[in-house]
Amino acid sequence: MSDLPENDQHMPLVSHLTELRTRLLRCVAAIFIIFAGLFAFTQQIYTFVSTPLREYLPAGATMIATDVSSPFLTPLKLTMMVSLFLAIPVILHQIWGFIAPGLYKHEKRVAVPLLISSILLFYTGMAFAYFFVFPLIFKFFASATPAGVEMMTDITSYLDFVMTLFFAFGVAFEIPVAVVLLVW
Repeated sequence: MSDLPENDQHMPLVSHLTELRTRLLRCVAAIFIIFAGLFAFTQQIYTFVSTPLREYLPAGATMIATDVSSPFLTPLKLTMMVSLFLAIPVILHQIWGFIAPGLYKHEKRVAVPLLISSILLFYTGMAFAYFFVFPLIFKFFASATPAGVEMMTDITSYLDFVMTLFFAFGVAFEIPVAVVLLVW
């Protein structure tokens, strides 16, 4: 029994680069197609993401925009990031399609469950951050505001903070996959 991949084909470098280009274009196209579908809902998406903070703002306090273009660009930036997060399955599928021909059969058997669990764990980490961590953090920040200081959060700063936490918790929930890869 040979230890070579099933469809061991030698492709010239240009063919590999052409396939890589095609797969990258598919990833970009998926992101923009999702963005086009979500474009009409940019304000609703921003409202949904800002809800955890707005619930803990003091009475009469609002979020502010310190840049002229922030009220327009920040929701668009968020929609683009949401499009990227929603396109992760397509992106991982394209990555898989590129590397799978070079893997051995036993490696492919392990890779598919790891890819599926990676996607689910990443989204679970983001949901955990939104539903459990954000309320705790924003409640603490709102209660720790010194007397005489009015809490007015900039929408762009808030988006950057929230997206960093989404990504951090998504990656943190990938630890079981990393452990499996290290042990295997």
